[in-house]
Amino acid sequence: MSEQPFSQKRMERAAALLDTFRALKLQLVTAESCTGGLIAGLLTEIPGSSDVVERGFVTYSNAGKNEMIGVSVDLITKHGAVSKPVAIAMAEGALAHSKADISVAVTGVAGPGGGTAEKPVGLVHFAAARRNGETIHSEQRFGELSRRAIRLAAVDFAFNLLERQAGAVAASR
Repeated sequence: MSEQPFSQKRMERAAALLDTFRALKLQLVTAESCTGGLIAGLLTEIPGSSDVVERGFVTYSNAGKNEMIGVSVDLITKHGAVSKPVAIAMAEGALAHSKADISVAVTGVAGPGGGTAEKPVGLVHFAAARRNGETIHSEQRFGELSRRAIRLAAVDFAFNLLERQAGAVAASR
């Protein structure tokens, strides 16, 4: 039995993402809520990741979002932690509190409890910011999967946004 916490497919994708960032001389930072550090954990499972992964913030609580990466308490109060404005503020705050070039942020309802009609289990907001560039956002509704499945689906989708931002950098050079 393997002691590997991530599938081979995810490990290969993480290695490819790191290679892309390395080739572009980019560093990344993560700001994670519902994924609890899984994105940074997967990336740092790859040897040599330290030249790409600048740092990661696990901002599971609202206080963590505010204190670690500067997300406004008023913004969280007005929109809720699981929202487009908070995801964007997390991504931009992670960049502001790091030396990285690109950030990715994830905030959602992983379940099995905590969902509402407006914000059901499986709702996840993502944002990825590029220093001196655009911030992109996506809302995904993964449905009532298991907590683990939602969190891993969020990791996979976060990689999509990191790849997209790296592609934008490559296209601008």
